[in-house]
Amino acid sequence: MEVVALVTLTLFLGGLVALVAFALGKRKEELRGEAEQTSDCASSTAKGPAAKKLKQEKLLRGRKNKSPQHDFSHPLLACSLKGHSGIVTSLDFSSNGKYLASCSDDRTVRIWSTKDFLNRDHKYMRANVELDHATLVCFTPDSRAFITWLSYGDTIRVFKMIKKDDGTMSFKPAAKDFPIKHKGSIINIGMADTGKFLMSAYNDTTINIWNLKGEILASINTNQMTNSYVAVSPCGRFVASCGFTPDVKVWEVCFSKTGEFKEVTRAFELKGHSAGVHAFAFSNDSHKMVTVSKDGTWKLWNTDVEYKKQQDPYLLKTVPCSSSKGSLAALSPDGRVVAISDGCNVALYNASSGELEEQILSIHSFEVTALRFDVTGRFLACSGDKAIRVFHNAPGYRAIIKDMQDMLKKAQNEGMKQRLQQQISDAQKALRAAKLASSVH
Repeated sequence: MEVVALVTLTLFLGGLVALVAFALGKRKEELRGEAEQTSDCASSTAKGPAAKKLKQEKLLRGRKNKSPQHDFSHPLLACSLKGHSGIVTSLDFSSNGKYLASCSDDRTVRIWSTKDFLNRDHKYMRANVELDHATLVCFTPDSRAFITWLSYGDTIRVFKMIKKDDGTMSFKPAAKDFPIKHKGSIINIGMADTGKFLMSAYNDTTINIWNLKGEILASINTNQMTNSYVAVSPCGRFVASCGFTPDVKVWEVCFSKTGEFKEVTRAFELKGHSAGVHAFAFSNDSHKMVTVSKDGTWKLWNTDVEYKKQQDPYLLKTVPCSSSKGSLAALSPDGRVVAISDGCNVALYNASSGELEEQILSIHSFEVTALRFDVTGRFLACSGDKAIRVFHNAPGYRAIIKDMQDMLKKAQNEGMKQRLQQQISDAQKALRAAKLASSVH
């Protein structure tokens, strides 16, 4: 009996211990879940720049924990620029065509030489962003400085590019950063080609126009519910925005003949999409614009109009395409090629015919963060992870050849025919060289 009682007591105590252990484990899981829920709730209820910054930092931490490098190859790939240790968030080509600037959360801005794109080695100059990192970058018109948007400082910082005696560059930040004059989270910055103003745009409905001293000249309310993309035109006269509404609004930033700021006035609107516009881009002369919308189309517009006489832009082409939140658009400098991003993919179209020329898939590990043609139209660059992909603009060469051949059929002057034949020959040589360079790399 004593043995049976002892066994029964042992089993009872063992069961009790197991039950307590199970209860404690259950409660631990509940507490962990409550903590995570509280953290998520705090993130979702946070407002303004802090919320977006928290979300971006969480996303970047998640990206860093994934595979360090994404393998990619394509027949049009000119090169992959590697050097950043963090996600590349912004790109810009200098107006003199010599440099490509890139910024990352690795606390650096890197300046790449475009003449090295077709070489095996791709050297860069490195500018450190002390105690912060840049999320946006753009060159000044003289290509002697670049402008950044600071993530933690939440403002603009200008870096001067100083050439040393040995030919290398040093980078000196301005004595003061721009003051904080906004409430929404930043979506883009830009500088007029005239050098007369800077633009900063936010995800609410605000666009600020600054002078180079860090003083606000004007503040624009886009009245588009939210801004999804804002940019300065290459000619330096216009600022355009798109967002929740199915239109693109364009303003002219006006100065007097003596260079004094006068006003910002509405220039024209691009109307025709049936849903919100993700992004847009200008041609180099600002005479054409391309827009991409959540309605699943891109549209090409002739914006060379007398808007002061109430003349509206002309819709030239509507083409179905794949698009999603975050899609970007780029238009080659001559307006012949349209590039549209969708996630980590990019599609290249002939702007005149609307024909899909190239579908480039899985370029990056994550969605494309920047999409830019260089000023010559030879290259298209994009970012989306730690590497920058640079592609030959083969569709551009093919478009030139076709346009020149069509003009050659109509040409009656012998001199004109010779010039067109020479242009066709030059474009064919460039196309062959691009294919050869790609095969070597």
